[in-house]
Amino acid sequence: MKSFRLIVHQKNFSAEDLIINSKDYPGASLGDVVEIYHPPPEDDNPRSKKKSEPEEEYPRLLLQVKAFPDDSTQQIALQKDTISVEQSIAQTFGLQPYKNVIIRIVDPPDVALDSIELTFKDQYMGRSEMWRLKNSLINTCVYIKKNIEFCGGAVRCQVYEMWSLGDRVACGVITEDTKVVFRSSTSMVYLFLQMSSEMWDFDIYGDLYFEKAVNGFLADLFMKWKKNGSNHEVTIVLFSRTFYEASSLEVFPLHMRECLQKDYRGRYYEDFYRVAVQNERYDDWSGILVQLRRIFSEYLKIVLEYHKRPGIDIPAATNSTAAQGNFLEVLNMSLNVFEKHYLDRSFDRTGQLSVVVTPGVGVFEVDRELTNITKQRIIDNGVGSDLVCVGEQPLHAVPLLKFHNKDTHLNVPDDYSMPHWINLSFYSTNKKIAYSNFIPRIKLPPHLPSDDEKKESPKNKLVPQDDYIHNSFFDYDAYDAQIFQLPHAHTVHENSSVNHHRVLPRYKRTSGSLLDSHELIKGQRRKMSDPDVPHRIDSNARSEPIAIPPAAVSPIISPHADEKELSPPVRMVVGSEGSPPLESRALINPFDPSHVTIKLTSNRRRWTHIFPKGPTGVLIQQHHYQAIPAQSDLPATEDGSNPKLDRMISSGSNHSFSATSALHDYCKKRPNSQTNNHSVPTAPKNPSKSLTFLWGATGEQEWTPALTTAVNDVLIVALIGVDWKSLTIPACLPITTDYFPEKRALQIDYVVSLYSLLPDSVNADFAQLRSTSKRPLTTVEVFKELISQRLAQGFQLILMANNADKIGINVLNPKMRASVVRTSVTESDESYYLSIGRLFHKISLSGNTISVTRYRPRHPYPGFNYQYRYRFHAPHHDTYEESYASFTTEKLEHFNWNYLDHYVCTGGDTEFVLVDALKYWRFRVYLLPLNNTANKKIIDGAEHCDIYTAATPTDHQQMVDGLLKFIETAVNKIKRTLPSKKTRNTTARSNERYNAPTFRSGSKVMERNRTSQSSESQSSSESQSHDSYPDENTIQSGPCLKNAATNPEIVEAMKNPLSGLMFICAQQNLPCSTFIAADAINWLMLRMEGVTTVEKAVQIMQSLHSENLIRHASGDPNKPFLFGFFLFYIIDKDDKDSFQPCGDFQIFENEWLEVEVKSALNWGLSVVSTGLDVPNTYCDRKYGVPHFLCEDINVEYAEIDSVIYKRMRLETDVASKSDRVEWGHVRYQTTFMPDQAYELIVEWLTSSGSIVAELLSSWHRKAQTCGLQMIPIPHDPLALPYSNKSDPLRGPIFVPLNIKCLEERDRIFKEFKDNTYLERLFLLQEAIVQRFGFINCMLEPPNNPDATSREHQYVHCTGTVFVLISRPAVKPRSRVPSVGSKNRSTGRFSVHADVVPSPHEAYITRHVSGKNKDDYDNSRKMGFLWSWNHMVSRRWRTNQGVDNNFQTKLLKDFREFCGNVNDRLRVFWEESWVTKENASTSTDNYLRK
Repeated sequence: MKSFRLIVHQKNFSAEDLIINSKDYPGASLGDVVEIYHPPPEDDNPRSKKKSEPEEEYPRLLLQVKAFPDDSTQQIALQKDTISVEQSIAQTFGLQPYKNVIIRIVDPPDVALDSIELTFKDQYMGRSEMWRLKNSLINTCVYIKKNIEFCGGAVRCQVYEMWSLGDRVACGVITEDTKVVFRSSTSMVYLFLQMSSEMWDFDIYGDLYFEKAVNGFLADLFMKWKKNGSNHEVTIVLFSRTFYEASSLEVFPLHMRECLQKDYRGRYYEDFYRVAVQNERYDDWSGILVQLRRIFSEYLKIVLEYHKRPGIDIPAATNSTAAQGNFLEVLNMSLNVFEKHYLDRSFDRTGQLSVVVTPGVGVFEVDRELTNITKQRIIDNGVGSDLVCVGEQPLHAVPLLKFHNKDTHLNVPDDYSMPHWINLSFYSTNKKIAYSNFIPRIKLPPHLPSDDEKKESPKNKLVPQDDYIHNSFFDYDAYDAQIFQLPHAHTVHENSSVNHHRVLPRYKRTSGSLLDSHELIKGQRRKMSDPDVPHRIDSNARSEPIAIPPAAVSPIISPHADEKELSPPVRMVVGSEGSPPLESRALINPFDPSHVTIKLTSNRRRWTHIFPKGPTGVLIQQHHYQAIPAQSDLPATEDGSNPKLDRMISSGSNHSFSATSALHDYCKKRPNSQTNNHSVPTAPKNPSKSLTFLWGATGEQEWTPALTTAVNDVLIVALIGVDWKSLTIPACLPITTDYFPEKRALQIDYVVSLYSLLPDSVNADFAQLRSTSKRPLTTVEVFKELISQRLAQGFQLILMANNADKIGINVLNPKMRASVVRTSVTESDESYYLSIGRLFHKISLSGNTISVTRYRPRHPYPGFNYQYRYRFHAPHHDTYEESYASFTTEKLEHFNWNYLDHYVCTGGDTEFVLVDALKYWRFRVYLLPLNNTANKKIIDGAEHCDIYTAATPTDHQQMVDGLLKFIETAVNKIKRTLPSKKTRNTTARSNERYNAPTFRSGSKVMERNRTSQSSESQSSSESQSHDSYPDENTIQSGPCLKNAATNPEIVEAMKNPLSGLMFICAQQNLPCSTFIAADAINWLMLRMEGVTTVEKAVQIMQSLHSENLIRHASGDPNKPFLFGFFLFYIIDKDDKDSFQPCGDFQIFENEWLEVEVKSALNWGLSVVSTGLDVPNTYCDRKYGVPHFLCEDINVEYAEIDSVIYKRMRLETDVASKSDRVEWGHVRYQTTFMPDQAYELIVEWLTSSGSIVAELLSSWHRKAQTCGLQMIPIPHDPLALPYSNKSDPLRGPIFVPLNIKCLEERDRIFKEFKDNTYLERLFLLQEAIVQRFGFINCMLEPPNNPDATSREHQYVHCTGTVFVLISRPAVKPRSRVPSVGSKNRSTGRFSVHADVVPSPHEAYITRHVSGKNKDDYDNSRKMGFLWSWNHMVSRRWRTNQGVDNNFQTKLLKDFREFCGNVNDRLRVFWEESWVTKENASTSTDNYLRK
């Protein structure tokens, strides 16, 4: 301990938090943790409780000595016996500059943290990064609000809260035992408002429950989001269930039957979903409240009268109650989206949360099978599910699921389940009522007595008086005492021992964190394995008021027991309270569920480690409160409920209340209210392993009826508040858990399989095949990566007892809190245990062998598949459209870990390719033209949006040049070097060549290309004029090769260091004279006489190739020369030392992206000449006649070639920021046409999300410099309800095309052949989307080549909108483009199978015919499917003016145009005909000549 003078410094002076001179404090060494605090004033009585002001207000500071100043400036700044602390830290901890502070070295275990919470924002952090970040923090010192960086700053987070010895602290040391909890301020949040009948009821204060939910709860929530800076991506959905009074399906008119469902009681119902907000981020959400109130005012009328038609009787409709509503279905809706998190990976957010706000009280009547599906999906996916009740809290345990009683016997009791996977909150308003402090626990009866006295009778009766407790035949006092029961009282000894551990005043009364201190008190509880119900359990004695005798206990399972569900469920009659059940299934009594014990399972421990430890060493759930006798001076920040070995514990509370002596006496009598808890947080003795109390977040709390809601933050007996913390900064699924089955269970219930990996020998085999210089992964790297991969797929590391391996895994106590994940038998051996659901993996490293042991359940759960039909109304839609979804549980045991482990082992080599089943992450992008002048006109306020013109050949040329430059510099990362042999006077010229891509862009090559390939009748003099006006980058010297030059001469000229080709530098695993094919073509057209077209240049290069003068850079002589981005080299037979390619094209393809450039399709108007001279065949195209009016049409112009995709390995960690070897892949289209969107898909398993995000951001910037914009697109752009991966709450908007306005006199296209009518309709639709700025998308062929329709997809040039047009197939083709998703089942349409030509067509028909599906009139199906691109966030917009307003204006104008508002469609039609007539006149004149 030594006294120093304190000064402060800024971050720019030194990055270190603490600067101390080693000479001043010789005892300190690097890595030491020191405590810094102001000494108390000397005149103070040391025993006095009064402390100095800084001591009173601020905790002591801990910092780590990371470096001693070696820089002379820092040493000069520090005088003798002076230390410097970073300014913001000194302020936070109240350290005053220029005053004396005491420094002493502390032992890290004394200041170790039990748990720490880190928050992060606007980034994607995978679970593997969380684990690696946690490992990097071990043995480091942290303090409140400390910023932590990882992966070279790619991952950023901040310390939010720390707990040690049962209290919040402001600083501490992270050890291996510290649990690290990650909370995200930017999650994907689904807010569901249940619009059940109670929403229109009044609460006790006279407000509608809807007002309480929206003006109360949502307003508070949005305020907290704003205060905390949360930036969630939010979807808000209002949902309800409508019952119809009908005895049979025949009662319903035909138009109603498509979405009806029938429940177990034979009632018909329909479910409605109204999407108010979809995937939006707002800084201020208050405007949305107004929108919700507007929807509310008309919601009920629309839903109940949705099917009304004049003159048609429909059955009476009623809105369901909350209990009978579609609660589980709504959770599954969000899970269908959350499950696909790896498909459309956003880099702006992490975490998934679904919140259901209900006016009910937390009781729901549900289907047992759907409950099992929901529970398993929520737990396996690690998704937070919060239930917020705005109703009053009932007198029984909640949340409570009452299973549908499908048994016909009337006397069979109801079966209940208490889900541990729902986080329950009760929201109460802060209204004060002057005359009453009464809190109702039941709803008011419908007719109140008129007697005023009766109304006021409940006043002040909540706490029973002594004389109120009396004896009778039924033990009322036992019952009442249980209702008002208190948690165990701590003895004085216990308090003093807890306080003894708080001598270091590192504990801050308020943590200075993001929420208010009283909110922090409430808000700590997060996602839970469960909030089900709070409770207590003794650490070393499990007893309850009336226990079920052990004989009946052994296989007792709850209705939703996780590990051994009895199937079919056995029902039994409930006997008198506490009597042994007659069957092996225990029924839960919701008024006293503590009598049923349930098997402890891994599912119940999944969320355990997000909770902090309370003073007794057990975890606490901070929005559950329980009051205690007014005797404790424990810290006021703890409130009582708990998970981990979860007992409801009574910790101090500043809102204490005095209980009556009768309750005290009763509590003393109750066996589990004895104070058997350990006084310090050591691990409790092992309770019964197989059975234990399982209520609450970790399934070990005992329920107590002493739970009520909070009013004005006054604690009355006990409270469940709102878990604001979970709703504001939701926790991510913890990376650790602590359950592992016992030896007997492993032997009986599990199948064990084992395989070994020898990375060195696997890589040795591949090294013979590889030509790359890539370093293979070491055994330790592979070992760590296998753990990372399992964490990324939702596994958790199991914290094991220290000596587990030596004793043998099987004696592991599932609840041991000992910390070591790694267990070692010898020094070099390492083992990790991981689990998800009922799957357990043990991964061991011994020497150079990695062995993987897998434990799978012998009797896996049956697979569930729940088909669901519903109606939903998305933003910008006009109606509630029919839709379908299927809810299925995933069979995790089928995941092919052996394949994935070998993929990791070989470092992404070609032998093990990515397959869909591996659930790898992917990010799809389109490359589109950067700027369109029409966009600016629309942003500036142009009246209409159909002002886009067709791209010119110059535009196409810029696209080609931009793409070639992008692939060269961004994807292939090719670096160019200047030629070494050059003199002063050639610098200008060589610089021009150095800027090869730019030089390419000025070469007008593509214009000539267009001239030749499209047979547009440009005069030769016009095409020659391109050469006579070279732009500034063109080398002035003109052609240097004669027309008759021989091939060897051409090669020599290419090698010329001054005027030759620009070669790629040799150190990139390529032969010496490697060049890009497109560069060679440009060079030839510039340097050789008579070469004016791309075709001519390609012929010359092909002749060089056939004479073996050039070869593809893979060394494969059979790879032909094509125009585009291809790597070729000049064969130098003399140079034996140079790099020789191996000739393996597959290996080359895995390292380089190559793409062929083809000429633009020009919407079918450019047709390659057949060589036949037919004068009038294409002349109408020459005069600008729209394709749909051409004499000769070709609807399949875009399908000449099928789109082929290839995949190459991608080095993702370009800046070498990561702590591991990282790679991914890019899947790409092998052909590029300048008027089509070009698609790239980045895919990865072994990369950090933030590293991939940085790579893609650099691509995004690079694309702009190449004149392109890179736009992310979803995997399923149209979200058709028939695709198997579609988002159930998203759907395309149907925009009908009003053809009738064009048919005033006669049928359109009557002038042409009848059999071309449908094709011309399609071309007309295509001409309309072209006017609105849409670009064609090349798509993968569908699985079904015989489909009756072809679907064409277009993307807007801003990348923000997709449009789909369907057309009938002309003839069967083997390869055809289709909408993104495959395997679209039409089986769901079995009712109308004979009339449904394709799912897409049926979808359009349904939209068009409005509400009558039976009308399949072809002419009414004309229209477009319009869908928003929800992936384009602010981060990816190249033009910030293209915002929501732009998109809304575009849709509105498109609808008006297609609907012929102001005769716009007809005017377009007539203008097109005028062009056609003018063209035919010109043709006639031409022919007369």
